[in-house]
Amino acid sequence: MRDTDLDSQLQKMQRDWDERAKENARYFVATAKKNWSDEEYFHSGRQTVEGDILPDMQNICQGRNPKQMKVLEIGCGTGRVTRALADLFGEVYAVDISEEMVKQARLALADQPNVHIYQNNGKDLPIPGELVIDFAFSVIVFQHVTSQAIVESYVREVYRLLRPGGLFKFQVQGYTALTREQDDTWLGVPFSEKDAEEMAERCGFELRYRQGVGEQYFWLWYFKREVG
Repeated sequence: MRDTDLDSQLQKMQRDWDERAKENARYFVATAKKNWSDEEYFHSGRQTVEGDILPDMQNICQGRNPKQMKVLEIGCGTGRVTRALADLFGEVYAVDISEEMVKQARLALADQPNVHIYQNNGKDLPIPGELVIDFAFSVIVFQHVTSQAIVESYVREVYRLLRPGGLFKFQVQGYTALTREQDDTWLGVPFSEKDAEEMAERCGFELRYRQGVGEQYFWLWYFKREVG
């Protein structure tokens, strides 16, 4: 894909998600309800952590104290899962493509001093300094991304920041029979099992586990290969 085409897609993604955030940010982050209370919304984020993080702490922490770990969340939206991550881990760095989502997340999590939220351009991770991340996570985000090239750019960025041996646990759209418009920023591009394997290999990761092949929520466990 040409850089101009990629940039055009990213700009459209940003515009569309800003519009969704202004219309009803919490609904577009978690479509189970149109009108979330604060308590319900952040409780749903805790449920995500209870279901997808806590049972997997051996792979995530690898003997480390979670309170001493730095973790990254891609596609934080308005901080639904971010708050729960901040209760569990020492430092949370979160990014989102939408300026409006970031604004709302910063306001909602202003009481969390261990949370750092950044707007990105849809493919990079603008984390400042020489920060090394211990664990990276993304849930219900890449299902909305318009091209495999954009997802892969995120994977390469995670590789840059993640410590050797660290885990990037994330979902992609696995339903390969999905029919979508090319510029649709709601229904993202699907990944086959082979696509996921080849992306891991190109980006320096070991795809150790997978769950939900052929389904909407196709989970991937990418472990950064140890240097040498």
